[in-house]
Amino acid sequence: MDNLKRVPLAEKMRPKSFDDFVGQEHIVGKNTLLYRAIKYGTLGSCIFYGPPGTGKTTLANIIANSLKANYVKINAVTSGVGDAKAIIERARADKAMFGNDTFLILDECHRWNKAQSDCVLEAIEEGSIFFIGTTTENPYTSMTRAIVSRCRVFEFKSLTSKDIKNALKRALNDKENGLGNMPVECSEEALDYLSFACGGDLRNSLNSLELAVMTTPMEKDRKIHIDLEVAKQSTDRKALSLDENMYYDFLSAFCKSLRGCDTEAALYYSQRLIKAGCDPMIIARRLVAHASEDVGMADSNALLLSTSAMYALEKMGQPEGLIPLSHAIIYVCEAEKSNSVINALHLAEEDALKNTDNKVPNHLKNHPSTNKDGHGTYKYPHNYGGYVKQQYMPDSLKDRVYYKPSGNGREKNLIRKKFKGEN
Repeated sequence: MDNLKRVPLAEKMRPKSFDDFVGQEHIVGKNTLLYRAIKYGTLGSCIFYGPPGTGKTTLANIIANSLKANYVKINAVTSGVGDAKAIIERARADKAMFGNDTFLILDECHRWNKAQSDCVLEAIEEGSIFFIGTTTENPYTSMTRAIVSRCRVFEFKSLTSKDIKNALKRALNDKENGLGNMPVECSEEALDYLSFACGGDLRNSLNSLELAVMTTPMEKDRKIHIDLEVAKQSTDRKALSLDENMYYDFLSAFCKSLRGCDTEAALYYSQRLIKAGCDPMIIARRLVAHASEDVGMADSNALLLSTSAMYALEKMGQPEGLIPLSHAIIYVCEAEKSNSVINALHLAEEDALKNTDNKVPNHLKNHPSTNKDGHGTYKYPHNYGGYVKQQYMPDSLKDRVYYKPSGNGREKNLIRKKFKGEN
């Protein structure tokens, strides 16, 4: 019994069925690909990636249980080739003797090197095992291509404050696995804070709630009262001195200051957020987006400097990483502005959704057929000095223009007439 008490609340409250699973409607909602694949028993190997505490491992466990299959869960940090080979041999024996499928659930799958990944490739291809990898890193850049190409990749999103708050309330009321047998009264302000301050990480939020309950003495009314101040003290990060509305207001002000070329305001709002407990990486990611959205082709160095600052912040941490971050903020503010990139993106997106029946021009196909009139002959631009006029867009879109340079910064020097084939 004592051992059970020491199991973290987040682990005890881990959902065991789809009914209890929190968030990720774009993945597990009815009529989604994953939902249909599980319903009809056709789910193959897949990779779940996204921020911590968003349900990746939990969903992998639920899937294995719902399909009534064997499953083995290992961690890439502590496992090796020998472990994987032993699991594969046992899976092959179970399938041959009993017809049972085996799911290999690998946490932190991006930590496996090429040799470790290669040892499971054959087993995945022949169906001896079904692989479900979970990772916080983008698998397209952090994992071997051979594994990724054999898996369906699902991206998990940070949970909303509403989702997390509902999960916290369930934990407070659950008498079997949660805190329902304890006389806890948690204020709405405390729940709102715990739901927001965790940054979309349900595990973090549940652990903070548990710490708050376990370290708060019972009062005279024989109840444990969790108020806003207790909630702030129980989080494992600096308490945010902003409520949710103020947080988004300051973040909005930061973004608009970047766009409006107000260096002082952008620096102030960035520091106001950081000093309030905001993760600086959130600011860095917004900076990278605005370097393309609001500066764009007027000064492409803004994007290079912003991504470099984000990388430096990730590797250096605080306070040193805030120096290159501020450097990039100043550069983006002072750079000339153009929104031609985001405009071009929106126009291309619109046409891509509306024109789904367009055909690739014959001369651009992988194996073009040459007609008597010469159509179907691809002109290699380098044979014509680097440029030759020919049609690249489908017939119905051949005159469409997405990218329209502004007269700002380096963009005004682009010679578009040549590349449009105009005289």
